[in-house]
Amino acid sequence: MNRLQSFALTIVQVIVLTLFWLVAQRVVQYFHFPIPANLVGMILLFIFILTGVVRADWLRKGATWLVAEMLLFFVPAVMAVMKYPTLIRQHGLQIVSVIFLSTLCVIIVTAIVVDRMHRIELGLALRHRRHQALKNAKRRDQ
Repeated sequence: MNRLQSFALTIVQVIVLTLFWLVAQRVVQYFHFPIPANLVGMILLFIFILTGVVRADWLRKGATWLVAEMLLFFVPAVMAVMKYPTLIRQHGLQIVSVIFLSTLCVIIVTAIVVDRMHRIELGLALRHRRHQALKNAKRRDQ
């Protein structure tokens, strides 16, 4: 795949991911959900991946690009923080504490989920190897 095709594929995938967010935005507005549209979009995409409607490979380049350029999306938030220095002086410690604790919670939950999924995968692999060994033993016996 040449660079132009790879670039076009990335753009199309970013557009598809953006469409998921736009649909989620409409769903949140229509049903008045108290959660952000980006979270609803991720849940929708996750459901579509689990059900096989969408394959993760179909969106890999676009998602990789978005993650790589994530800092670009945070620049406006940083500029907004710099716009309110009095707020930072008054509540800075509280804000930093909330950011630290929420980040720590995310790291802990992610570690637990990754550990559990790894254990599940190891169990499935062991089960598969045992099944294959039984199959091979039956073939040898015949």
